Amino acid sequence: MTDRNALQGFARRLTEPLLPHFSEGRARLRLGVNTAIHDDTAAELESFARPLWGLAPLAAGGGAFEHWGHWARGLATGTDPDHPEYWGEPGPHDQRIVEMAAIGFALALAPDRLWDPLKGPERDRVARWLRSALDRPTTENNWLFFPVLIGLGLDRVGVSYDHAPIRARLDRLESFALGDGWYADGPTERRDYYVPWAMHFYGLLYAALAGERDPERAVRFRMRASLFAGDFQHWFADDGAAVPYGRSLTYRFAQAAFWAALPYAGVEALPWGVVKGHLLRHLRWWQRRPEAVGEGLLSIGYGYPQPALAEQYNAPGSPYWAMKSLLPLALPAGHPFWAAPELPAPALAPVSAQPHAGAVLMRADGEVTLLAGRQHHAWVRHGAEKYAKFAYSTRFGFSLPSGPLGLEQGAYDSMLALSDDSTHYRVREEPGATQVAGDTIRCTWHPWPDVEVTTWLTAAPPWHLRTHRIRTGRTLHTAEGGFAIDRDPGLTRQACAGRARAWGPAGLTGLIDSDGQRTGRVVDALPGTNVLARRTALPTLIGQLTPGEHWLRCVVLGTAAGPEGEAAWRRPPAHLTMGGST
Repeated sequence: MTDRNALQGFARRLTEPLLPHFSEGRARLRLGVNTAIHDDTAAELESFARPLWGLAPLAAGGGAFEHWGHWARGLATGTDPDHPEYWGEPGPHDQRIVEMAAIGFALALAPDRLWDPLKGPERDRVARWLRSALDRPTTENNWLFFPVLIGLGLDRVGVSYDHAPIRARLDRLESFALGDGWYADGPTERRDYYVPWAMHFYGLLYAALAGERDPERAVRFRMRASLFAGDFQHWFADDGAAVPYGRSLTYRFAQAAFWAALPYAGVEALPWGVVKGHLLRHLRWWQRRPEAVGEGLLSIGYGYPQPALAEQYNAPGSPYWAMKSLLPLALPAGHPFWAAPELPAPALAPVSAQPHAGAVLMRADGEVTLLAGRQHHAWVRHGAEKYAKFAYSTRFGFSLPSGPLGLEQGAYDSMLALSDDSTHYRVREEPGATQVAGDTIRCTWHPWPDVEVTTWLTAAPPWHLRTHRIRTGRTLHTAEGGFAIDRDPGLTRQACAGRARAWGPAGLTGLIDSDGQRTGRVVDALPGTNVLARRTALPTLIGQLTPGEHWLRCVVLGTAAGPEGEAAWRRPPAHLTMGGST
């Protein structure tokens, strides 16, 4: 993936495998069995609509695609109440509203492909169906943008509607701005990829498409995006990998949609060659993972098909939100973004404190580790694992539990797991009282009412340090994991008093107990737990605590294997005193 032509070809390769799965009336795309919380009709609409995030820019930029007739006919039949493939009326908080936004976006960018082929009565039905969503209640988060996007499509094709409710939604969205370019995804603690790929992405679309009539808001959207770029670039490794963190990771290369939206809205937050590099390196990283992005349908998963990663709202077509990263295809070949030579990843500071996200990002040898201490999301499946682990790595990913019993099922990488029966473990789920100061995060959590843990995480690239003060009213078994490492290419393992490590072609990972009181062990986690590697081994420190107050301290390494990795292992950072720990 090096230029505009290659990106156009990528858009077609992603879309063409969908064609055999269209229904007769072309309104439904049936890509598999739907197990999401929304109904099957909404899931099949989702599969129909989400490819438009890439196809509409392809068309707007003059790119060829021979199968637009499928989508034009499907739009006509799916909005016809008398047709058996009718998509149905959107209700409050309905998934249909999400997918109607993709259709609104496509009408705004490529009306000649979707609107112009329709006859008068068909256009009337499409307009009525889209307008029906404008006053429906939506979740108080990025969902507020979906009626806004529907309105942009109606504007483009000349359909009138009341703009006052749209302005009210935009005002509410702007109330989520936190400063320094950051948003919260609604009145929550979440500051994850929904900030770049939703809040900023949609804001930049609005600035580009409606900025002339709402110039002050457009300036604010562009200004926040420009500020955010400085922090967000720290989330990407030199090879283009993004830190896997938070929910909806099955959207994969939507992680780079922010870099795609900047040039579309004319925001040169970083030099165009740098922005171009962030986007194209990321897409190339995914193309090197055939198990994730092959020649067939996109699967539920991240590094490979992994249904366990799915949130309850993920249906078979959900991953096609990834196509949002193709937005620059709407730009002409002579645009400065395309004309600029791609630049390598810029030299960045080894530590970036980002208090709005409750995170400290550290960079070593071109790879990124995110230390996390604030966010949580109890509603989604595996919310603790997606948000509340101590560390997330571009090299090692993170793991999900496969069951509730023991360390092999729990796969407790980058966690302190506590048990009062040596079988059922509890971990940090909802960090509280979080502070980010310099290179250190501090938070307090309560796995039981009579157990309080205060954790300090300090960046010392390529290491990080963990200190836990545990006040417990019960006897506890403890297991603290480092990074999980791919064991399929072969591993060398080492475990003894006070330390555990494993190394091989996938890298080197290990922990050293600062007090030497815990026992090292390398746990083989059950398969399918890690988001990047199908089978992993996990260096772990094991211990036991009596009722009372205790301190646990360790240093953790995750890096490439080989002489440099071995040298790093032999030079752990000296013990650092962390605020409040002594």
